[in-house]
This record gives sequence, C-alpha cells and structure tokens, in this order.
Amino acid sequence: MKKEILIDRRSDLAGLNILVLDDDPSSLSIIDRELRSLGAQVYPTSDPHAVADILPRQQIHVILISLLLANEKSLNLVKEYKSKHPGTLFYLLTEHDYEFVEPVEESVRQILDDYFRKPLDIDRLAALIGSSFGRPSTSTSLSVIEPLSAKTKPYFIFRSYPMRLALSSLPQIAASDQTVLISGETGTGKELIARAIHMLSPRSEGPFVPINCGAIPESLIESELFGHEKGAFTGALKSRKGKFETAHNGTLFLDEIGDMPLILQIRLLRVLEDKEVYRIGSDKKIPVNVRVITATHMDLENSVRNGLFREDLYYRLNVLRIHLPPLRDRVDDIPILALHFLERAFDEMRREKPYPAFSPETIHLLQQYPWQGNVRELRNIMTRVATLLPSDTKRIFPFHILPHLGEMKRTERPSDSMKSTSGILIPANASLADAEEILIQEALKKTGGNRTRAAKLLGISIRTLRRKLNMR
Repeated sequence: MKKEILIDRRSDLAGLNILVLDDDPSSLSIIDRELRSLGAQVYPTSDPHAVADILPRQQIHVILISLLLANEKSLNLVKEYKSKHPGTLFYLLTEHDYEFVEPVEESVRQILDDYFRKPLDIDRLAALIGSSFGRPSTSTSLSVIEPLSAKTKPYFIFRSYPMRLALSSLPQIAASDQTVLISGETGTGKELIARAIHMLSPRSEGPFVPINCGAIPESLIESELFGHEKGAFTGALKSRKGKFETAHNGTLFLDEIGDMPLILQIRLLRVLEDKEVYRIGSDKKIPVNVRVITATHMDLENSVRNGLFREDLYYRLNVLRIHLPPLRDRVDDIPILALHFLERAFDEMRREKPYPAFSPETIHLLQQYPWQGNVRELRNIMTRVATLLPSDTKRIFPFHILPHLGEMKRTERPSDSMKSTSGILIPANASLADAEEILIQEALKKTGGNRTRAAKLLGISIRTLRRKLNMR
C-alpha cells in the first residue's frame, strides 16, 4: 500500500522572527495570520514609531515595511539594524504596479532585498525566506545542470522539463546523418539547435552553412543554393558556388523552409535524392556530401494540405523531428537565460564585476511575462537593461525591467483613475494642516504610493513632500 507523504506547512518558517509594518489594518491582519500559520513569530504594527521599540529588543530575521510608511526615520532604523545584522532580509510592500513604484534612495537600495506587491503571496514569500535561511525548497537552483544540459551548454542553456523532453533524443539525432526538421515559434533558437546538432555530429570538422529561405528574393534564392556559371544571367559576371557546394562534407541549414517557392522545392527534392547539384547555366553535375537540417515556424502539414508545400519534400525533410516549445512554456529556463544574456552584455561593455543580481521579485516578473518574441526578445531586453542600467546599481528590481516590457499587461494606471475623480471632500471646519494632510493622503492613494507622482500632482517638490511626511 502506497504511503501518503504529508507536508506540515506550519513549520516552514519555524524559529524566524518577522517584523511587519503596514498601514492597512486588514492587510496587516492577513499577513500576521498567514505567517504565524507557517510557524513564524510575527511582530505586526501600523505605527512607525513601534519599529524603534521592537528592533533593539528582538532578533528580527525579516523586516516587511509598507512603502507608504517607509519614512526617513523608519528606514534609518532598518539601515542601522542591518549594519549590525547583515543577514536580515528587508522588503518593501507596495499596493500598486512596480511601474509606478518610486525608486528609493541609493542608500536604501543598498540594503533592500526586494519589493513585493500587495496582496502578498505568502507561499511565495515563505519559500523565498525559507531558502534564504537554508530551509528546504521546491525551487530549483540556478546551478543545477542536467547531464544533457551540461553536454549542450556551449551551444544553448536550459534546465526545464519541456526542453529536456524536446531535446532528449538530440545526441542520437546528432550522431545520425539523416535530415532533421526543427519546428517552433520565431525566436525559440532553432538555428542554435541546428548548430549544436552539427557540432555534436561526425561532420563537426566540416562547414556549417546557414541560409534563410525567407530573407532572399525568389529571383536570387536558386543561385544562392545551387550556384551559377559566368554569363548564366544578367549580372553573372563570374562563376559562383552555391550553398550546397560550400557546405560539402558539412551541414546545410535551411531556415524558414516553408517560405521556399514551389518551383525550387522540386529541385531541392532532386538534390536530396541524387546528392548532386547543377549550377545555373551548366549541364555539369557536381557531387555534394551534405547533411540538410531545416527549420520552420509554420505548420508545414497545413501548408501541404493547402498546396503551398510539396508533400513528398515534407516527408523527405521530416525524417527526424525536433519541436522547440515557446519560452512561456519553459519558465524554469527564464532566470538562467536572463542571467546569461545580462552577464554577456556586461562582458561586452567591459563592466567591472561583481555584476548586479536580479531580485527574486524581478525573476518572478520575468517569468510572468508572455515573451511573444521568445528567447530572442529576452536576449534583446537584457542587453537593453544592461546598457541603460545606472553604473552604481547593485541589485536589479522590477522597476529597472518594466520600462522595457512593452507588451506587459498592467492594471489601471493612476492617471486613469484620477480622471474619474470628481473632487476631494475637505470639511469646512478643517484646519490648514488637516486640509494639507487630506490632500497628501489622497494624492498618495491615487498614485499608488508613488511620491514623485504625488508631489507633481500636488504641485510641490518631492523634497517638500518627503519633509511633510517625515514630520507626521
């Protein structure tokens, strides 16, 4: 009889002391209850002054502070505590999208471990805290390398189950000399897979010759593939080898094979069967020893049904098949790929090490993004982030990434909600100080706690707003 394995979540954070400073009593109560259910000792408060009483008396392992209550006094207390207890984790809580989070001063960012949005995902927070303090975690370390991953690491990086499944037969495919069809969305890395197959094959000493069938005009692709003799057509001033001849004793990679014109598909099939080519303008056959790997983002079976691709050529190319999943289906690969592309960009820029690290919430953000452009889009964004990142940045937070994620689905912007507001009610007998307090709180509420935007809305400087908040 199979035994059930019961996991006691109540002991996940046992022995850890957590200070929570939150301006929202309802949120504070939920966070307190959930963290206690995981075994933590929680010190909840809505009073910033209480921080000064708790920190000197208790050993605190984790500090959570609402961004609205992160005034100069409370932050200085945290900085002083962290200087004595550097292993303490410090998180800021925000009620709005990271896009509208006001970056805190550099001195605070030096001690800040991350931002978290409310309502807080307690399980994810608990897993992060637990792993930081050496507790068991179900998350996979970035250093974990599968045997297949290690073998292919010089060519591409992965650790996810979908990629391991897709490439499980890659060593056997590489050892074969049969044609290979690689399918997958644009940007999934089809050419990298083709190069890996070549480099792991007996043909690795020969040339790897790529050609994009969709990027060459129809009038020129025949000459590109098969070559031509001098005078074969207008502009043929000298004889030229085609890609098949160039790839002799190596591998020819035909990318976007679905874009090849039908008339050339017939000739390609003939070359694959006879293993010889004829240059344009010549009757002389030229033997070629070439392995052909093709790739497409199209559904070739559908193209065959619609008469856009020859059925006999499809079956000739589809002897061995690899289908690459889109990046959104292999989220475990996103952190290691993002880190790889970021560090590669820093290397190219000759930036001095140590390089800035991703905060856990930044990794979570990257894993939630749909990545319509797949690995290519991730590479381009990481290059952009590395190029534009301030030189004094020690940790990469979500607000560093969000400006570059153009298609990220976001909630209603504060400016949109402001338009629907008819006015602010201030009691007739309110003092000037009371009216000022009401206006400041309303501005912060409407901007999701973003002080820079709130100051602009109020028509005052950010320094003035900070001073008024610290006086409360």
